[in-house]
Amino acid sequence: MVLDFTKYMNKILELDPERRFARVQPGVVLDTLRNKAEEHHLTFGPDPSTHSRCSLGGMIGNNSCGTHSLLAGKTVDNVIELRILLADGTQMTVGPGVEETELESIIGQGGRRGEIYSKLREIRDQYSDLVRARFPNIPRRVSGYNLDELLPENGFNVARALVGTEGTCAIVLEAKLKLIQSPQHRVLVGLGYEDAFCAADHVPEILPFGPIGLEGFEGSIVDGLTRKGAPNLELLPRGRGILLVEFGSDDPKLADQLARQLMETLKATANPPDMRLYTQSESKLVWKNPRIRGPLGFLRARHAKTMGGLG
Repeated sequence: MVLDFTKYMNKILELDPERRFARVQPGVVLDTLRNKAEEHHLTFGPDPSTHSRCSLGGMIGNNSCGTHSLLAGKTVDNVIELRILLADGTQMTVGPGVEETELESIIGQGGRRGEIYSKLREIRDQYSDLVRARFPNIPRRVSGYNLDELLPENGFNVARALVGTEGTCAIVLEAKLKLIQSPQHRVLVGLGYEDAFCAADHVPEILPFGPIGLEGFEGSIVDGLTRKGAPNLELLPRGRGILLVEFGSDDPKLADQLARQLMETLKATANPPDMRLYTQSESKLVWKNPRIRGPLGFLRARHAKTMGGLG
């Protein structure tokens, strides 16, 4: 069964720029929220390449991420509260996390909510040591259930535990989401390496400069785009492993300074990449091009911990 909420349940119910949150229905398209939040120089951080079409309910189901995970983390990191519908018709509001005394109170009240919280506590108590030992500590872990959100040190956060469950546990009817400051000035640098693996190996020397976005792709993707006649490929740096590094700040001089510092540092290395500092108009042609951004993601399999922020 497929449920499409974008036709009827597509409203932004509340946007509070002071407390930096938004309440939305699951059918709200990401860019609708981002455009509204940008009026206050805010944004919802996760931004998959389908940002103009993907719904926030789908992003919650998939625990979506995107290019700017270095800035904002995954969807799970930006969910405050969920109103959900269960298979038996029960509606509940879950999240944020609860203290142990509050958890005891919820369970003691009984009912469907108490039953669910009790079962979740049993899962936590039985598997907490395994979760701590075996859940990889990487920024881009989006596979499987977020059982780590049930751990005491994470506040037994049922809302965040439901992010990424892909509709197998509940249907999201409404979400309260965190908004973050949106850097108003951005600068893009393109780096071209010998191959994808070489590009991956050099990510750790880029991260200390504090980029807000990092995207990588390999030469075969460019080959395919060239055969299809995709525009603006001449803007990409030379190489078979390409990184696009974005810096952002409310101070335009700082964003530009960080970009130039990175390039100067890389020039002094033994085998520097081919580098390109883009103008604002050029960066829109490269960074905003869905035909370039859409097929990305080759770097996730290698150096997953150091490259966890990659889109």
